[in-house]
Amino acid sequence: MSKLLSVLAVAVLALSGCGTAASSDGEVVLRVGDQKGGSQSLLTAAGLLDDFPYRIEWSTFTSGPPLLEAASAGAIDVGGVGNTPPIFAAAANARIAAVYSAKGNVESDALLVPGDSPVKTVRDLKGRGIAVAKGSSAHGQILLTLAAEGLTTKDVTLNFLQPSDAYSAFTQKRVDAWAVWDPYTSQALLEAGARVLTDGRGKSNGYTFQVAGRAALDDPRKEAAIKEFVRRISQAQRWADTHRDEWARVWAAETGLKPEVARAAVARGGDLPVKLDDAVIASEQELADAFTADGALPGKVDFRKFVDTRFQGELS
Repeated sequence: MSKLLSVLAVAVLALSGCGTAASSDGEVVLRVGDQKGGSQSLLTAAGLLDDFPYRIEWSTFTSGPPLLEAASAGAIDVGGVGNTPPIFAAAANARIAAVYSAKGNVESDALLVPGDSPVKTVRDLKGRGIAVAKGSSAHGQILLTLAAEGLTTKDVTLNFLQPSDAYSAFTQKRVDAWAVWDPYTSQALLEAGARVLTDGRGKSNGYTFQVAGRAALDDPRKEAAIKEFVRRISQAQRWADTHRDEWARVWAAETGLKPEVARAAVARGGDLPVKLDDAVIASEQELADAFTADGALPGKVDFRKFVDTRFQGELS
């Protein structure tokens, strides 16, 4: 993400009133970063926002990297991202820590091509352009997908675009492929006639995280609010897995997605809580090392330093 976009993202947060830790009467305000169809929709569907004991201020981001920049800057307190954004944030020595982990299906982490594309295999992408959000989970998927075929990112042209811009570039055939996640995957398949070239199976680890800013974690009042938030995220994810039709209806209503897009995305299965343990950390370290070897990161990242397990006892 460009420095200008980063500044704008933080500026928007400040203007929307997200720059304060508490209201004028001393009430704790939890500032949550979200993505399309993310935590707010999920908690609403599960009925877990009505009695939430803290006031929440929501800010929506196009992908994980700008969300984590805001968390590091103290503009938000916590937010949900995929498996790759925390690695890029760690490489930048961001003031963040992963505090909660879940694992989802990787079928929706897709590398898409137009329905009439001559590209039939991953190796056919050599010399072609791929749209992807830099530092997103899709960026990691591209890296590992190419590596599985003996290619690197130097064999293709990566066009770093946020999802809305990437969708436009993809439908106008200004790029040859698009790496993305749900609900964008389902939207492109149903509305743009896209075709899945390959997905994350056998390549992506499927992890997602709730990541908090260090400043918020160091504030006892915010710490309590974050603990309650991730506890409810865990409950909501389990609810969504057993109430898929209801979740799809609410998701469509909350996001403006067409009902058939929401149903298709939900049918693949969502994220379920997993313990933020050594196995998760080792998998993320492996992905970080792959980015370093590819040259996308300037040096080695010690992912463990950006993990905080203080809330694990609340999630059993």
